[in-house]
Amino acid sequence: MRFDNSYARLPEHFSAAVLPTPVAAPLLIAFNHELAQELGLDLSGVDDARLAAIFSGNVVPAGAEPLAMAYAGHQFGNFVPQLGDGRAILLGEVIDTNGKRRDIQLKGSGPTRFSRRGDGRAALGPVLREYIVSEAMHALGIPATRALAAVATGERVQRETGLPGGVVTRVAASHIRVGTFQYFAAREDTDAIKALCDYVIERHYPEVRAEPKPYLALLQAIAARQRELICRWMMVGFIHGVMNTDNVAISGETIDFGPCAFMDEYNPNKVFSSIDAQGRYAYNNQPGIAQWNIARLAECLLPLLDDDEDKAVEEANAVLAEFAEAFPKLWLSGMRKKLGLTTQDDADGQLVQDLLSLMHRSEVDYTLTFRRLCDAADGNAEPFRGMFIDLAGADEWLARWRQRAWQEATTESARAQAMRAVNPAVIPRNHRIEEVIAAAVEDGDLEPFHAMLKATARPYEELPEFVVYAQAPMGHERVFRTFCGT
Repeated sequence: MRFDNSYARLPEHFSAAVLPTPVAAPLLIAFNHELAQELGLDLSGVDDARLAAIFSGNVVPAGAEPLAMAYAGHQFGNFVPQLGDGRAILLGEVIDTNGKRRDIQLKGSGPTRFSRRGDGRAALGPVLREYIVSEAMHALGIPATRALAAVATGERVQRETGLPGGVVTRVAASHIRVGTFQYFAAREDTDAIKALCDYVIERHYPEVRAEPKPYLALLQAIAARQRELICRWMMVGFIHGVMNTDNVAISGETIDFGPCAFMDEYNPNKVFSSIDAQGRYAYNNQPGIAQWNIARLAECLLPLLDDDEDKAVEEANAVLAEFAEAFPKLWLSGMRKKLGLTTQDDADGQLVQDLLSLMHRSEVDYTLTFRRLCDAADGNAEPFRGMFIDLAGADEWLARWRQRAWQEATTESARAQAMRAVNPAVIPRNHRIEEVIAAAVEDGDLEPFHAMLKATARPYEELPEFVVYAQAPMGHERVFRTFCGT
């Protein structure tokens, strides 16, 4: 690995140097050779045992400068002034083959200064979940951290019961979060906030350097990326589960796949996370929470926006207002694509809402509804109609949708093809993930894990060998609660 560790060169109080804690018997479970090639890693002559040693933390590669990043965060609305990497260690950064700087981080590699009495370890189940979902998000075209390796540690970790341990290596544009800014704002360290802003601009948003007010432009750019990200989540029915400010990546990537889930039956108020008792991070709440998180970032940047505090607040509020105004338009644009519409009509919003209401009443599967609508675009409406209890309502809606689609010049086959490019057939279904974890943890069987990785790598294709992964769960297979790995 050719490391160039820019974050380690920031002031000392931005992070804490720490070495991974060795594990007993590392065993390589998965390695992402495609990603390794993209990162420019030279693996010639490197066997699985050596990879397991490196990506468990037993061997620290030359050039790495392992550290735990400092950050704070609002957790379910409550501010915690010091969080930080409690079970993650940033090995360092590499410049990939596209010239982009990427973090390489071990998660589950032992305690750090920020562990807060935790063991710094990860159980194997959450490691497999993160590997599957992060790679599935990438395949869906949604910005996300990537999984480079998964290693079984040969040790047990104690949660509610003893569980096999694991380490996942994730790759990100960076691991800087809204909570990173909050850490320094809580300490009234304006110099550190400025240094962090300058670093983020250089690394992620170089286009704002020439702006008359670069820090305001930075806030606007981060807000825009968050809008786009959350909209993409909504399009595929993804529920993050813990949109705390320490889980909001400044780069605009999806980060931290703990109690996340993809909806099966459509419910705008759907919650999976076992720790989200009040439904703060329910599916439909995600855009509003994203805006709330950007507001917390804006508070940190106020001293840099303008010397006049009132003026700074006014500028920050304008960014938040823009977020609220722009998101519904962005969402409707995405939904038009899912319906195969390329032009705009004032009635499109109502057409979309009526479909969602119909789906909610009949408790139909979110992903399959839109995929079967692709078939309807191709002239076969029966699979779509067959999903609904309210058949008359489905027929009435289909007639309106066809009439709207006929206003466009696109052919039926072209429309269906475009729709299949944005409406996935395969998502990482919750019940399938649980089956994968159970097989690995209880039986030591990793075949289901590797099979699911193959299926979710081609989400927009309906292939016979992956048909089981496209199916909605039976009633007894439904997963109602997902859990954080800590």
